[in-house]
Amino acid sequence: MTNMQDRVRRSGSPYRRQVVAYALAGLTTASLMSTTVYAQSVDLSQWSPEYIKSIAGTATYDTAADCGAVVPNDYAGKVSYWYTGPFEADPQIAHDQDKAFWEAFKVAYPNIQTDVQSITYNELLDKFRTALLGNAAPMVVRLQILGGVEFAAKGYLNPLKPEDVGYTTGDFWPGALKSVTWEGETYGIPTNNETMGFIWNAKIFADAGLDPESPPKTWDDVVTYSKTIHDKLGIAGYGLVAKQNAGNTPFRFMPQLWAYGGGALDETSAEPAYETVELNNDGSKAALQAAYDMYVRDQSVPTSALTNTQAENQAPFIAGQLAMMIAHPAEYAKMLDLASKATGADKATADAVVENMRYGLLPEGPARRAVVFGGSNIHVVKPEYVDGGAIDEQAVKALICMWTSPEWSTKLSWVGSNPGHLGGFKTEWMKERLDTIKFLDVTTSMLPNGIPFPVQPYAPEIMNIIVPDMLQNALTGTMSVEDAANDAAAKVEELMSGM
Repeated sequence: MTNMQDRVRRSGSPYRRQVVAYALAGLTTASLMSTTVYAQSVDLSQWSPEYIKSIAGTATYDTAADCGAVVPNDYAGKVSYWYTGPFEADPQIAHDQDKAFWEAFKVAYPNIQTDVQSITYNELLDKFRTALLGNAAPMVVRLQILGGVEFAAKGYLNPLKPEDVGYTTGDFWPGALKSVTWEGETYGIPTNNETMGFIWNAKIFADAGLDPESPPKTWDDVVTYSKTIHDKLGIAGYGLVAKQNAGNTPFRFMPQLWAYGGGALDETSAEPAYETVELNNDGSKAALQAAYDMYVRDQSVPTSALTNTQAENQAPFIAGQLAMMIAHPAEYAKMLDLASKATGADKATADAVVENMRYGLLPEGPARRAVVFGGSNIHVVKPEYVDGGAIDEQAVKALICMWTSPEWSTKLSWVGSNPGHLGGFKTEWMKERLDTIKFLDVTTSMLPNGIPFPVQPYAPEIMNIIVPDMLQNALTGTMSVEDAANDAAAKVEELMSGM
């Protein structure tokens, strides 16, 4: 028996063996192996649920002291900061960890004043653009992974690399660092790396005559399962998200599009040039057709999908009226929260849903298994665009050092993501997360299948506007699938030609 086969055999239940086998298979790809030369904190060549658990809790850190070696803890100054913090849809622990960070920062740096704004995910980019135009931006901003290059390319950001705040390039996932690199210069540091999993309700599967412990293996299976569930039970099978100008949409549709062999540009290539538009290739059209089949032909997804973000999938899922969706491990914690607040008959239903929640890897397509390599990066704004016309470099470094540390990149990603600093996987907090957040190791094992959005300044417009518009045009019947894909490709061509 080979070492890989033995590790699969020892992994427990058939479901767990499936997850381990998929993860180990992903490790054989050249793209993953090529990252190992950069990683110093962990061995990415061993990445699997077993390895993730084996390293958790093996290292300790003193964050205040470590950052004090970069910026003295008695330094007096001021820093302004915008980010997307926890909001109503987030579980309580996300609020608790956010509060704990600011308390810890105050203890570590009692003489640094903070001016902090938490801005919703869908509002942050537009508000930041407006602030830059008025020279009223913060010193530091934390943006979703596809946002930073736009502002670096336009000259709004100062160079910033891990070494500037006491870390090394090898402490961060190479794919994440790629997202903050523009024309050979690094303009930010990853704070967290997101990969999502595929969630299903085992009881609904059983009631519909499907294997309750086996998720759909392919995206074609998702279409079939969704129809079966809707036809037999009268509820929504798959939680399609297609809202316009919302980040949730590309994070849930692009994995399907990539799996079928599509792309926005050539971002799935080993060495993408970002010069070829692929939104109207055969793979992209097949993915769009699958979404059309579920929404229009089978009517097996929520009718509100055109205006839904993932938050709108939570209520029907906890009510047992939605069978499958893509989400972070945070979804399990959120369902626990919702179940704890339910009463009467709703309480019994919610508890049953939590008990029957299952997580697996995202389905495969004809081309690959894929997930968005997401997350966020922290950036420093050039002083001429900052409110007041100056930045406090030391205060800025102190904040960034603590936020991107193994400790806080883990704690601040508690239920929804993975630590940006690879050392975070070795902390006691990662072990606690693995012990308390069910299925976290499953979503984390999707990292080798992660594909970053195109590292181009126009990527936010492609992902947040053009891709959702393509979905809307097809699902509403405004255009055929063929025409919607061609229209989207033409818009990307036009966008690129104007850069």
